[in-house]
Amino acid sequence: MKKRIFILCIAVLLLVSLPVFAMQDTYTVKSGDSMWKIAVRYRIGLSEIINANTQIKNPSLIYPGQKLTIPNIDDVKSIEDKVIKLVNVERSKNGLSPLTKNWQLSRVARYKSVDMRDKNYFSHTSPTYGSPFRMMEDFGINYTAAGENIAYGQRTAEEVMNSWMNSPGHRSNILGGSFDQIGVGVAKAKNGTYYWTQMFIRAGK
Repeated sequence: MKKRIFILCIAVLLLVSLPVFAMQDTYTVKSGDSMWKIAVRYRIGLSEIINANTQIKNPSLIYPGQKLTIPNIDDVKSIEDKVIKLVNVERSKNGLSPLTKNWQLSRVARYKSVDMRDKNYFSHTSPTYGSPFRMMEDFGINYTAAGENIAYGQRTAEEVMNSWMNSPGHRSNILGGSFDQIGVGVAKAKNGTYYWTQMFIRAGK
């Protein structure tokens, strides 16, 4: 039976503007490539690559020499990775094994943060995707246990982790023995507000 855990965090702090995340790379298709292989190589969603390359009429047919635009979100990923690093620091302090980063779960968490930002809500239940558990399943994430922490307004990875660690429920997810993988997603609103999502799973077979 799948174990479903989620905790809600409401924490709004002073806002500060940070760099806008909007860069692109160009990739030249090689023999044997597919859009899925390229997506995995860059650890970005297939749909994101398809949407960035509307000149490709059939995404299932790409040819050597074609130029593809690859959305570059390294700035976003660096913040997300810092949160994951801080999670594992806290787990190490408590004698727990580190959680493995799951880039596909981070993608789902990022979509959740973007959805909260764009739909102007703050809840575990999304008007777009439903519950976090349904959302994970719809994105093809297999799990036997799952949990979610959300927050908004914190300006840095350190601030959001401090908020979560000072909340018993969120701390319980971060230090939970039920999970072995983590994904973190962050989105920034035009006014500088950050939306944060942590998703935890024990990977399914």
